[in-house]
Amino acid sequence: MNTVEFQKVTKLRKDFPIEDLTFTIPRGFITGFIGPNGSGKTSTIQMLMDILQIDKGSITVFGNSHKDHKIKQRIGFVYDELFMYEDFTIQHMKSFIAPIYETWNEDLFQKYLVKFGLPLRKKIKKFSKGMKMKTSLLFALSHEPEFIVMDEPTSGLDPIFRRELLDILQELMVNENQTIFLSTHITNDLDRIADYIVFIYQGKILFQKSMDDIRESFHVIKGAKNMIDEDTKDLFIGLQITEVGFQGLYEGNPTIFETFGDEVVIEKATLEDIMFLMTRKEE
Repeated sequence: MNTVEFQKVTKLRKDFPIEDLTFTIPRGFITGFIGPNGSGKTSTIQMLMDILQIDKGSITVFGNSHKDHKIKQRIGFVYDELFMYEDFTIQHMKSFIAPIYETWNEDLFQKYLVKFGLPLRKKIKKFSKGMKMKTSLLFALSHEPEFIVMDEPTSGLDPIFRRELLDILQELMVNENQTIFLSTHITNDLDRIADYIVFIYQGKILFQKSMDDIRESFHVIKGAKNMIDEDTKDLFIGLQITEVGFQGLYEGNPTIFETFGDEVVIEKATLEDIMFLMTRKEE
């Protein structure tokens, strides 16, 4: 069962088009959305949230059109910027936001207010970037959404709270069976908590895979520069060659490289390795 389905979604833009986006967000799991800055992650989320109009294709959320206003009640949205008047306090914001949601949980609001260490009556303009992100998260979680959408939620957070946030997300997914869609360029976060990965680059989906498949299938092969020729080059889906040697991204069973013995090093690829090497064009 999927919470979200993108079918051949296209958005024509001046800088680069987002074309033929087809992917799913499975229900009850954490799906990481990765790609270098400028790949189309934020635009895709804006289309999902109906902030940006799509030109072609369809997006369904909970089986309904993403334009259906009723589904917004079931979504918690955490954006990398807090769209609130700078002179507002959290207390003031709550008086506007809480009545919008039928499922607003005041006990939960108070719990996260304390957990995040946020002041109730301090003006937003005096908040750090990390505090603003915590505030965005506070309001997103307090109406008990079934689906949480997060755009770069860990940018600007100190390492300690980043870890706390990831623990909170895992807890929500396991205990509440909530679906989480997490866009980030900090791939280390996703190595820890993601169940699925959707990889976008230059407006196109390169792959959607489970983390189990990724850990099993992708390896980084390292060796001397002179080992790379026209035949061996074709083995890799991403390749970096330097004066010192090469590192290549290989998808499949890496035992074929064992014949080279100590001449090569075989390592499991991290998401950062995959993102770096798949987007690299070797000249």
